Amino acid sequence: MSPADRPAPDLAAQTVEEFRRTFGLVRGELSRVIVGHQELLDLVVTALFAGGHVLLEGVPGLGKTLLVRTLAQALDVRFARIQFTPDLMPADILGTNLVVQDDAGRRRFEFQPGPIFAQIVLADEINRATPKTQSALLEAMQEHSVSIAGESRPLDEPFFVLATQNPIEMEGTYPLPEAQLDRFLFKLRVAFPALDELREIAERTTGPETPGARRVVDGAALRGLQAFAREVPVASHVQEYAARLVLATHPGPEGATETARRFVRYGASPRGLQALIRAGKVRALAQGRAHVATEDLQALAVPSLRHRILLNFEGEAQGVDAERVIEDAIRHTDARTAPTVNA
Repeated sequence: MSPADRPAPDLAAQTVEEFRRTFGLVRGELSRVIVGHQELLDLVVTALFAGGHVLLEGVPGLGKTLLVRTLAQALDVRFARIQFTPDLMPADILGTNLVVQDDAGRRRFEFQPGPIFAQIVLADEINRATPKTQSALLEAMQEHSVSIAGESRPLDEPFFVLATQNPIEMEGTYPLPEAQLDRFLFKLRVAFPALDELREIAERTTGPETPGARRVVDGAALRGLQAFAREVPVASHVQEYAARLVLATHPGPEGATETARRFVRYGASPRGLQALIRAGKVRALAQGRAHVATEDLQALAVPSLRHRILLNFEGEAQGVDAERVIEDAIRHTDARTAPTVNA
């Protein structure tokens, strides 16, 4: 019997409601400070409860840093901000061993932890640092630990990295390699606000009082809810839908779309499949459901997969974006799996 076909755990309705309520509280505190960006806020909180990391992409001044600071205010956890620059070194992030001297004159090495030893870490303008420094985040994001001077040091849970990057300024930047992009659960694009939102931003931020978020959940409660989210059952046909959707972004398999065959060099990785399932569980709970539906996967496909698809030369030359590949993959997968789902 496969894991997907085993009897589903009995998720208490009370715990599902507690999850939905806490999700709404965190989401509500963000809305008190951040104007607009409703879908963006939903996805950031979804990634937080799924235990994944987020890459925020947008031009300067759209509130990316404010969003992360506000999230840290709503959570009773340690927060650190790292401003990435070309001269930033890995030790500036991870920490280093320093020589200290006691009152008796004896010297010893003492570890001085870096900002990565927080629980919510803002990696601001991550593409301004060199690849050597960017890679210092790889082990921390994947393993939730760092290796320094041959010793592995665990990071406190929950551990959540939100990185920002500017897509329009290329001078003095180092694009993130695919291996590091793949470590982010979501890649989210921060859109420019509409006219009404600009007016509200001016009203909120230029008055005598600056809005702030209240602490609504602590680290222990958040860890418990993250663990609870992993218990949400996923039916076998939903797992198959997710796998078919990921395969449809690849140019080689039989289930690939015409768009993928023509414009894609490499499709989404197995981590994309994991991201879909993990985020789908959180989205289901946030809506008061104790099971994942294909609609959850469809809603989360673009933020989960857009940064895991590598276009070929023809795709880049013709201006094809990953969103088009994913949308075609959804339509293609719906057509191939509809008879199975309805059975």
